[in-house]
Amino acid sequence: MRLLKDFRDFAMRGNVLDLAVGIIIGAAFGKIVSSMVNDVLMPPIGVLMGGVDFSALGVTIKEATTASPAVLLRYGVFVNNVIDFTIVAFAVFLLIQAVNRLQRKKETPAAPTTAPCPHCLMSIPIGAKRCGHCTATLS
Repeated sequence: MRLLKDFRDFAMRGNVLDLAVGIIIGAAFGKIVSSMVNDVLMPPIGVLMGGVDFSALGVTIKEATTASPAVLLRYGVFVNNVIDFTIVAFAVFLLIQAVNRLQRKKETPAAPTTAPCPHCLMSIPIGAKRCGHCTATLS
C-alpha cells in the first residue's frame, strides 16, 4: 500500500500534471503544424519552384522487382519535416519569450525593511526609534 500511495503522490504533483498537459497539447500542435506545412506552405512553394511536390522528391536506390519493392531515398519528406520542426521550434521560442517577459514584469523588488544605524552602522528595522545595538535615539 505504501508503494501505491507514493506513486499517487508522485503522479499528482503539479510538475507531472503540467508535463502531461504539455505533451498532449504539443502532440495536437504538432499535427496542426504538419498540416500547415504539408497543405498550406509547401504547395505554393512547389508552384513557385516549377510545380515541384516536395513529398514526392526522392532518389531511387534500387528499382522494384517482382520479389521486392523499390528502395527510395525520400529527401522531399525530410525537407517537409525540417520545415515542420523549424516552425514548431520558432513557435516554442515565441512562447518562452512571452512567458519570460511576463515573469520579468511580475518581479518587483521588495522594499527594504532595515537600514544602518547612523551611529554604530548595525542593521536595524526602518521604523525603529532607538537602536537595539548602541541604544542611540533615532530621529
